Order: sequence, then C-alpha cells, then structure tokens
Amino acid sequence: KQCPGQTFQVSMLLSHLLASPAYTSDVLMQPYLSSWDELVKFMDALGSMVGLISKEIQSKTTIIRELALLSEKSPEAELVPVHSMIRSELDRGLVDFQHQTDSGCRTLLRLHRALLWLRLFLEKLAGTPESGRLRSPSELCRESYQNSLSKHHTWLVRRAAELAFIAMPERSFFFRLVCVGNQQELSVVLTRVVRAIDEVYDRTQKALEENGMLDLP
Repeated sequence: KQCPGQTFQVSMLLSHLLASPAYTSDVLMQPYLSSWDELVKFMDALGSMVGLISKEIQSKTTIIRELALLSEKSPEAELVPVHSMIRSELDRGLVDFQHQTDSGCRTLLRLHRALLWLRLFLEKLAGTPESGRLRSPSELCRESYQNSLSKHHTWLVRRAAELAFIAMPERSFFFRLVCVGNQQELSVVLTRVVRAIDEVYDRTQKALEENGMLDLP
C-alpha cells in the first residue's frame, strides 16, 4: 500500500525490484535504476548525513542512464539488459581493466556493492533477536557497512559514513517509513524486499563475475 505524506514508497521499491529480472539470468536496466531511485529516497529519509551518501549513489545512476540508456536511440533502450550493456561496452573498448573510467560497467559495479550494503542492513533490520533485545538501526547499519562497502572506501569516506550512522533514526521511524505498526510487520515487509534484492543482486553478480569485472578500478 501507499504510505501517505512521504516520498519513499516501499511498495514502489518492491514493484521495481520484481520487474528487474529478465529471461533466465538477466536484469533490465530501467527497473533496476528505478529501484535505485526509490532506494535513494529511502536513504534521504534517514537524514541529511545519510543523504550525502545517497547523492553519490544518485550520481552513479545518472552516469549509467547517460551511457547505457540515453546513448541508445530505439524506443526499447530503457529495457536494455545488463548483459547487453556489458557486451556493448566491451565491444566498443569502453571498459578499462587497469585504469579508472566512467564506463557503465564500472559504475554498475559501484552500485552493486552499495546494494549489498543496503541488503544486509534491511535483512538485519527485519530480524527478530533471540535474546529479546532489538539492536539499534545505527548499530545494524554500521555493521552492514563494515561487512560490505567499507573495504572499498578510503579512510575519509569511511569516517563520513560512521558519522552518518550515528545520526540514524530509531527503529520506530522505520515503522512509519514502511507503514507498519510493529517489528513483526516490519519483518514481513522487509523480508519480501530482501528476497527481491537477492534475485537482482545474484544475477548482477553473475554477469560481472563472468566478465571478470568484480575488481574494476
């Protein structure tokens, strides 16, 4: 259902994620990027410090749209699959395995790493503790970051991220953000989102891995 009075809509996020898988193992770029548009709204809702991270992610979705979508002239351009974008950039020599470039493939890899961070965070936020104590979203987000994106960032970026996590809202804020009343309902909603992310993440991981792109500079 729609959550009144807010920009982020978990129903829209889930809809875009579910529309992203194509064929047996591919991902359509347009719903994938639309999923990121909604995730950016999710991060922006968490406060100005987290919003700084979302602006970096938003710049990457813009790069991919310009390189992988707007360069195509056909009406079907927005539905280009990940594998097609990868093959097209490889054929045109746009992917440099030794030096940093603004290729769609390199930018996709950066989004892919960020998606793992958010996936881990949402999974932890959906969890129910065995001891009865619910850990703070700040603690969960920091732990998720340390287990994913942190190793790809400089000390300065890691420090900025740590400050953002300190300012993260309490758990009750997330109840309102996804229009639920308690932890059990939150778990149901976020578990569905995490499962949808898993499908998109696994397919993207396979495409990047098959083309030796998991460590692009």
